[in-house]
Order: sequence, then C-alpha cells, then structure tokens
Amino acid sequence: MMAARPPGGNTGLPGPHTEPMRELAELTWEEVRDLDRAKTVAVLPVGAIEAHGPHLPLGTDVVIARAMARSGAPLIERRGLGVVLLPSLPFSAAPFGAGFAGTLSIGPATVTSLVVDLARELARHGFAALAIANAHLDPAHLAALDEAVSRAREEKLLPVVCPVVSRKSWAMRLTEEFKSGACHAGRYEGSIVLASSPELVRDEVRAGLPPNPASLSAAIRRGARTFEEAGGPRAYFGWPAEASAEEGRATLAVLGEILAEAVLGELVQERAAR
Repeated sequence: MMAARPPGGNTGLPGPHTEPMRELAELTWEEVRDLDRAKTVAVLPVGAIEAHGPHLPLGTDVVIARAMARSGAPLIERRGLGVVLLPSLPFSAAPFGAGFAGTLSIGPATVTSLVVDLARELARHGFAALAIANAHLDPAHLAALDEAVSRAREEKLLPVVCPVVSRKSWAMRLTEEFKSGACHAGRYEGSIVLASSPELVRDEVRAGLPPNPASLSAAIRRGARTFEEAGGPRAYFGWPAEASAEEGRATLAVLGEILAEAVLGELVQERAAR
C-alpha cells in the first residue's frame, strides 16, 4: 500500500464530481455500462461475523465498515471521481472470537483469493480502483488483506487500497480508547454503531457493563491468540457504557477522511508513476 496524501492541493485529479454514490447491486448492467468507470472507485466494506460483547451484534464490523464507506464516498467524489458501493464482505478470518457462539471464521487464504478475484473482475470492467473500507482488525484477517494488495500489485491489476486504521499514522487520529488498544466492542465501536444503526445496540445491557481496560493490541504483541487469552471473557474490551452517538458521528467523519485520503493518495502516485 502506497503512502497516502490528504485530499486537496494540486492532485492532478479532475474537478468536483456531483453524481450521488451508487450501490452496484442496485444498478442494471446498462447503467454500469454507461458509468465513466475509468473515473469510478469501487468501495468494498469488509468485516466479520464475530462476537462483540453481550451488547453489540455479531455483524458490528460490517456495520462499521459500511458506515465508513458511506462517510468516505462524498470526499472521494469531491475530487472528481465517482464511487460505487459494493455489497459488503461479511466473512473473514476471525480466530480471536472463535470460542464464542456465532463467530464464523474462515481461512485467510480464502479471503485473499476472494479479494484478488474481485480485483481482477473490477480491472476487467475498467474501474479506477478498489478501495477496502475495513473494520475488522484480527491479525489473520489483516495479513490476508495485505497479501491480496500485494498480489494485485504483482499482477498489475487496478490499485487496491486498504488503509489499516490500527497503523500508527491513522490510529493517532482516532479516539483515546482506540489508541489504548482496549477498543473491541467498547466505547469506540459502540459509539459508531449507536451513530449508524442504534436499533442494533442492546442499550440496557451496554449501560450496565463494567469497563475492561485490558489492551487487546498489547495482548496480541505478547502472543495472545484469543479474546479469552487477551483478558476479554465476554468478548469486549474498553468502556462500552460510555459510548455515545455523538462520538460515533465524529469518529465516522475521521474514518471517512482516512479512506478518502488513502484512495486519493494511491491514485495520485499511480498516475505519477505512469
């Protein structure tokens, strides 16, 4: 993944694009045929079906990824590009949550192959880039996405852009809980779900949950391989009772900026390399 640059300034990209974001699955084939696909970014929300405490749904990561995609799309469009939202990818490697009922973990190689195959198809159709709005941070999943980005580059497909928000350059722009590493199903994720899909939050349960300040990221560095080993016996970390829709809206704005900056930075560098 290339280093990203913020939107604005002399990017070499065309002027503002005013058409609304489209969902690919809702278009007809003729409508896709008529898109200016060479100036259209396909955005893939990616998550997992995984335990997120007793108060958030198994599909929390998918909810967050889709909200991130929708937040970033207008920012991409302002720089002269169209956006097509792809159906969300809800299945991935999720071994950390495998001990909890409902978690569906698939092999990392399957994830890599699916993303690369999708990149091949989007390249065949002439799209400008594949942007991955990712909200699942299991190490096995991140490795699978990194491999997909590398393979797409090796095959000289369209640019595949996947900003990993846990990497320092992006993480420093997010909330204090996120930076602490104690942020799985805590205030950070709970706030985003409250902002985007509040009906999915078991709010009475959430309000009564005690803090769990154990840092999941620190536990991973120590060699933990499951939520239980990391100190999360109920599959949550952080301060879920402190979540708020207001914080979620602010966080989504930052996540949208991160996605747009990564996409625009990659395309600028790709054009400069031609």
